[in-house]
Amino acid sequence: MLQDSGVSSVQFAPIDLDKVEKRVLTTTPRLSDRIFRGVVTSGGLSSLIILGLIFVFLLYEGYSTLHSQGLHFLTGQNWQAVVDDQNRFDAVHSHFGLSAMLIGTLVISVIAIIFGVPISVLTAIFLVFYAPNAIRKSMVTIIDLMAAFPSILFGLWGLFILDPSGEYWAKLIHKYLHWIPFFNMPKDSLYFQKSPFIAGLVLAIMIIPIVTSISREILSQTPLDRVQAAYALGATRWAMIKNVAMPYARSGIVGSAMLGLGRAMGETVAVFTVLNIVYQINWHVLLSAGGNVASMIILKFGEASPQEVKALMAAGLVLFLVTLLVNALADAIVSRTGKSGR
Repeated sequence: MLQDSGVSSVQFAPIDLDKVEKRVLTTTPRLSDRIFRGVVTSGGLSSLIILGLIFVFLLYEGYSTLHSQGLHFLTGQNWQAVVDDQNRFDAVHSHFGLSAMLIGTLVISVIAIIFGVPISVLTAIFLVFYAPNAIRKSMVTIIDLMAAFPSILFGLWGLFILDPSGEYWAKLIHKYLHWIPFFNMPKDSLYFQKSPFIAGLVLAIMIIPIVTSISREILSQTPLDRVQAAYALGATRWAMIKNVAMPYARSGIVGSAMLGLGRAMGETVAVFTVLNIVYQINWHVLLSAGGNVASMIILKFGEASPQEVKALMAAGLVLFLVTLLVNALADAIVSRTGKSGR
C-alpha cells in the first residue's frame, strides 16, 4: 500500500551501542560558580575569624583581671581602682565587680523589649495588611532611615525631649503602681530623671526600626493561598492575621525581638547620655541611678590606668559572651517556634 500511494519506506541501519560515546555526567561547577562560592565562603569565614580574634584579644587583655578577681568579678558590686602615694596601682585593695552593671544591662534591655517589640509588631502588621500603598512606601522609607541614625542622636533626643516629658509618666506610674516593687521609690529620693526607665524608652525607640523591618518582611511572605483560604472560609482580616499570618511569622518575630535585645544590651552612647551612672544594683527602674556594661566602659576608659584598662577589657569580654549567649538563645527559640508556627 505504501508503494501504491507513492510513499517510499526508509530503512535505518542498526546502531552499535558499544561504539557510541557515552555522555559523562559531572557535577563540576563552572568557573563563575566557583568564584562566587569562594567569595561567599571567604566572607563567611572572615566574619568568624574576626569574631574569634576579638574574643582572643579581649581574653588576653582581661585574663589577669579575671584571674586575680575570680568569681568576684561577676558577683561584686564595687569598681574601685586604688593607687598608693607614688601613684602606683594597688592590686591588693583594688576591687572590680561587674554585677551592678550586668543587672543594669538586663533591666534596661528588658524595658526596651517590653515597650519596643509590641509597637514594632503592630507597626509591621499595619504596613503589611492595612496601610495604603502611598503610606506604606513612605513609612517603610522612614523606618529604614531610622535604623541608620547614629545613636548619639537618640541620646540627645532622649536627654532634651524624652527625659523632661518622661518624668511626668514616671511620677504617674509611681503614684498608681507603687505597690509593684519595681515602680516603688524610696521616700528620701524622688528624682525621676535620668533613670533606667528613661534609658529603656530610648533604647525601645532605637530597636523599633530593626524589629519592624524584620517583622514586616516575615509577615509579607505569608503564603497567599493560606490567606485566600482564610478569606474564603469567612474570616475577617484580623482573624486571618491572628490565625494565619502570626503563626507563620512567629519564629521571625521572635528572632527580630532577640536581635533587638542584643542591640539594646550593647548600646553605649545613648545610655551614657540619658542615664545617671551609679555603681550599685538598682531594681527601682524609676530611680535616677543605674548603668550598663557598655556605658561603664566608656565612662572609665578615658582616665583608666593600664591595670584598670585590663579590667575594662575583661568587662568587654563578659559583654561579648553575654551577647553571643543571647544570639544562641534566639537561634534556639527560632528553631523551636518555627516548627510549630508553620
